[in-house]
Amino acid sequence: MQKSIHVLNGPNLNMLGTREPEIYGEDTLNDIEQRCAARADAAGRRLVFRQSNHEGELIDWIQSARIEAAALIINPAAFTHTSVAIHDALKLLECPVIELHLSNTHAREDFRRHSYVSPVATAIIAGFGSLGYELAVEAALSMIDRAG
Repeated sequence: MQKSIHVLNGPNLNMLGTREPEIYGEDTLNDIEQRCAARADAAGRRLVFRQSNHEGELIDWIQSARIEAAALIINPAAFTHTSVAIHDALKLLECPVIELHLSNTHAREDFRRHSYVSPVATAIIAGFGSLGYELAVEAALSMIDRAG
């Protein structure tokens, strides 16, 4: 069975479309999931798309991705700046890991400029709004194809 692309979303991303649309846009997480799933499906890949406000649940999903995922895309949201536990879980993965942010975190508050995820990510996509998710799926597909 072909491995899937996993997209994991951290805290408050379930509020996209209503939470600070001037920063995060008006698309809902469901809108984003639909576009990503269509792109993955067109490439013959299954997409697993999840969101949690709970760090431990995200870690459980990262650990499952060790076996199930050909690539992992993660928007850890606020956990980007705080979670050594997510950093450690991501280190276990042997597949490509793409760190994703809707906004350009380097152009925002100082505390958002540090990421515990970046040192263990294969690539980073930030500042493209919801389009960043589609770019991340494209990048993941390309990385999977190159890995053979």
